[in-house]
Amino acid sequence: MTASRVLVLNSGSSSVKYQLLDMADASRLAVGLVERIGEETSRLVHETPGGGGGRERLGPIADHEAALKAVAAELAADGLGLDSPELAAVGHRVVHGGTRFTRPTVVTDEVLAEIRNLIPLAPLHNPANVTGIEVARTLRADLPQVAVFDTAFHSTMPEHVARYAIDAATAREYAIRRYGFHGTSHAYVSRATAALLGRPEAEVNVIVLHLGNGASASAVRGGVCVETSMGLTPLEGLVMGTRSGDLDPAVVFHLARVGGLSVDEIDSLLNKKSGLLGMCGDNDMREVLRRAGEGDEAATVAFEAYVHRLKKYIGAYTAVLGRVDAVVFTAGVGENAHQVRAAAVAGLGGLGLELDAEANGVRSPRPRLISPPDARVAVAVVPTDEELEIATQAYALVTQ
Repeated sequence: MTASRVLVLNSGSSSVKYQLLDMADASRLAVGLVERIGEETSRLVHETPGGGGGRERLGPIADHEAALKAVAAELAADGLGLDSPELAAVGHRVVHGGTRFTRPTVVTDEVLAEIRNLIPLAPLHNPANVTGIEVARTLRADLPQVAVFDTAFHSTMPEHVARYAIDAATAREYAIRRYGFHGTSHAYVSRATAALLGRPEAEVNVIVLHLGNGASASAVRGGVCVETSMGLTPLEGLVMGTRSGDLDPAVVFHLARVGGLSVDEIDSLLNKKSGLLGMCGDNDMREVLRRAGEGDEAATVAFEAYVHRLKKYIGAYTAVLGRVDAVVFTAGVGENAHQVRAAAVAGLGGLGLELDAEANGVRSPRPRLISPPDARVAVAVVPTDEELEIATQAYALVTQ
């Protein structure tokens, strides 16, 4: 029997998302979530898409070890236990790989130590990623644990793109450069867009707009990322749900000197209290659109700021790529908010961008074109699948 299953784990600070996939046909055998870890109100939701049902468990789950053991028990109850010889690997989402990790990597003690060393670059995410790997290793010590890094896809950016124009010695000492994030999504979507166009990935130039609560753009030339909007951290770039995106760095100095805010207060302000939330009090695009439709001024300005930033990046990345074959929308907002897509493309006919209004209004879980057949640049909606991308990369590594 050939082992073809991969368990994908995405460990957050108080949650674990998981999927079990069979890479023989890319089917999902189980999907689940453990949330509120460490609280009395912990919740585990487990579903078997092919089995037509789901289960919910409520009650305290003390820590990540208890959470992953609970996940293992749920999988075992469906005959999908971690002891199965059909399990080929566990794939772990790791947010930051720095400059060291530019491809999926089998976790060893040395690799795990290096991921820990990167915690200062991703203090909210890498610690939980490390914990998930550590616990999974104890549950099935003989199984390859594969780390797949959010930053890896963007590691192909040219040095002059990745560097900030600051003192070179300081940048080296503190590892200050543009890393980019959402890499598994950008990799999957750019490749899927080439397939949608019926062309080899190596021949296609794509601008990917990953629009969720966190949002990022990338310029992908022939399957290779040459520019992305997020930088040292996920704060740079587009207007997001709670993050400001691009900002004059002197705003930080002004808030500290004139406003008397501490570094932590400014960090919280820009990451958790800005973006759509800061501008109008809502970070859910559906609510922003509803309010804007009713004439709410704050929501209208927030929406217009969001769209204006998108247009700027579309224009900038058109210049970077020189030739664009497709602009593609993905993630929660990108896949579902037809108003955002329409507004982002409006007025960009000079760049070859236009929409088919009827096609844009259709909701579908499938990749699709929303531009007219004769459009110079295709506009597409491609649902992202980061779990499948992690599983694909992990499986390829352990079976090569």
